[in-house]
Amino acid sequence: MPKYKAAAYIRLSYTDDRNSESDSVGNQRKLIENFTANHPDIELVTEKIDDGYSGILFDRPAFKEMMQAVTDGNINCVIVKDLSRLGREYIETGRYLRRVFPAYGVRFIAITDNIDTANENCGDDLAVSVKNIMNEAYCRDISIKTRTALDVKRRNGDFVGAFTVYGYIKSEENKNQLVPDPYASRVVQDIFRMRLDGASASKIAEELNRLGILSPFAYKRNHGFPYAPKGYGGAESCKWSATTILRILQDETYIGTLVQGKQGTPHYKIKEMEQRPTSDWIRVPDAHQALIDPQDFDLVQRIGDWTPAHRPIRTPYICSPVS
Repeated sequence: MPKYKAAAYIRLSYTDDRNSESDSVGNQRKLIENFTANHPDIELVTEKIDDGYSGILFDRPAFKEMMQAVTDGNINCVIVKDLSRLGREYIETGRYLRRVFPAYGVRFIAITDNIDTANENCGDDLAVSVKNIMNEAYCRDISIKTRTALDVKRRNGDFVGAFTVYGYIKSEENKNQLVPDPYASRVVQDIFRMRLDGASASKIAEELNRLGILSPFAYKRNHGFPYAPKGYGGAESCKWSATTILRILQDETYIGTLVQGKQGTPHYKIKEMEQRPTSDWIRVPDAHQALIDPQDFDLVQRIGDWTPAHRPIRTPYICSPVS
């Protein structure tokens, strides 16, 4: 009867070469299955896969599921292709090897690195520490190269964001180029027209809701476009709000200026985004087709303190509502 109930843990980072077979999910699985087939004391009872997750952080869904199985006593052995699959952060990886796994009586095996904690002091030798340091250095190097490449793209006027601003979509020919969305761009133009006519943000929102115009959140969701729910005011009710209107009216993207780098992580080990000062934003004029004349945009910014105006709203030239 097998002494160890094992979990095969497989991780493939978004930075890994997807065309390389060496670190592919299939290769890692086959390597682990062949290993357990030759070790009758190990029974492979589960497989956990994190596809597209960096090894520098341990907040990965499949990894957490595996650790829950460990704490529940369902598995007492963890097998990976190599140490970098477990993690690339020196301190945290070492903590799992030296404290967490031993505390739960878990045997850890990294096949290609010849690490097996069933062998006494295997997790504490110099070779393991050196491998951990090298894995972290690799991750730091990749992070620097990625940040540099993205920064160059931004300064060249290439759009590198995951979500386009309402009114634009990514070009089918060039994913780094913004082009007007035929429908949403007209809604944006009418929002500016109504504001120039004296309507407040609240009045504009009310008018759009009355006409049945979908809010940015609802429009993108209904049409299958990528969206960030937290990026739109009134997203919960799927209605237009004054907050959303004001955000649109103050966005330089609509005059053809690509503004990027508003957010970022302070360190490659930290995944939480933080707001950067406006002086650090990267602005590239004439990066794409403008929806609003720059003079009209400047006039909207100079109208005042954005307090409500009570002039009647002229009927906007908005195309028929899209459900």
